[in-house]
Amino acid sequence: MENLTNKTIGQIVAEDYRTAAVFESYGIDFCCNGNRSIEVACEAKKINKDEILDKLKQSVTEVHAGGSDYKLWPIDLLADYIEKKHHRYVEEKTPIIKQYLHKISQVHGKHHPELLEIEEHFNASAGELAMHMKKEELMLFPFVRKMMSAKSEDIKANPPHFGTVSNPVQAMMQEHDTEGERFRQISELSDGYNPPADACNTYRVAFSLLKEFEEDLHLHIHLENNILFPKAIALEKTLTA
Repeated sequence: MENLTNKTIGQIVAEDYRTAAVFESYGIDFCCNGNRSIEVACEAKKINKDEILDKLKQSVTEVHAGGSDYKLWPIDLLADYIEKKHHRYVEEKTPIIKQYLHKISQVHGKHHPELLEIEEHFNASAGELAMHMKKEELMLFPFVRKMMSAKSEDIKANPPHFGTVSNPVQAMMQEHDTEGERFRQISELSDGYNPPADACNTYRVAFSLLKEFEEDLHLHIHLENNILFPKAIALEKTLTA
């Protein structure tokens, strides 16, 4: 974790995911906008760079139980993990959150019209994420596994029907940007997922679930944008050289 100022935010989090909590606490996007330096991100947020650097250094020296160094994982294992953990999470939580949002929009929407916008954004995101994950599961991830098999057998990989792995990767990253922006709007509309004073328990649970969903999505996107995708592109080059 040396020379943090010379690395992008995405690289920092890829090297040690414990640093993600620091960026999250300052509202700095480390997944979709992970290609920025700390200095650029701090300037945009009007945050003291040295303060964040100190907290980042503290985060990696503290005892951290249950952490995972995803950067060391084989990419077929990482693809399996993303599919089984993050894709299943989205599939399980989406109908629950949609139900809660619909209920509070009906009950509280008159006095809190922002709920209608939040519901609209989330429903749109849910539909797009469902299609996005299927494309990964049916096209991109199977090719990642084929490349790893070719590597273990020391043979060249047959080119995929989509030409090169960079093509679906670019499409996936653009879709990540879209969903990241959509959740930035949801966060802003919900005042950072802070329910108003007159919120009922359902209202509070809905906002807690939305916050958890966004946090999971950030890790999900980070694992793909900053670790899986670059490694898949690099592996393809070695197999087709």
